Amino acid sequence: MEFGNKKSIFLQIADNISERIMEGKYPLFEKIPSVRDLAIELGVNPNTIMRTYSKLQSDGILETRRGMGFYVAGDAKNIIIAQNKKLFFETDLPRIARQAEMLSITFEEIKPFFERKNYSDYNEDK
Repeated sequence: MEFGNKKSIFLQIADNISERIMEGKYPLFEKIPSVRDLAIELGVNPNTIMRTYSKLQSDGILETRRGMGFYVAGDAKNIIIAQNKKLFFETDLPRIARQAEMLSITFEEIKPFFERKNYSDYNEDK
């Protein structure tokens, strides 16, 4: 977690859990770490984890089983994809389009990037 980040810690944790679900580290229908265990792993207050789990539950990504803990919902991946697409179109793409316009980059110059099958040559840190 990036404690200096402008995004709330509980939202950063929610993003991290969503990434783990998308990567298959937290499989659909499977139990995720308890509030206490994840709090210890991340070095945060258990109330922060509970807030994260409550948000993910209200989003439909997690579900509770009484007395058993939190589980990844069956439709979690589809929900995460829909949320991230919405964020991309509302936030990322307009920023990219403005930057491309300022740099006089044409769609034809960008198109080969999207036709690639492997994006590993492109690194955000470069």
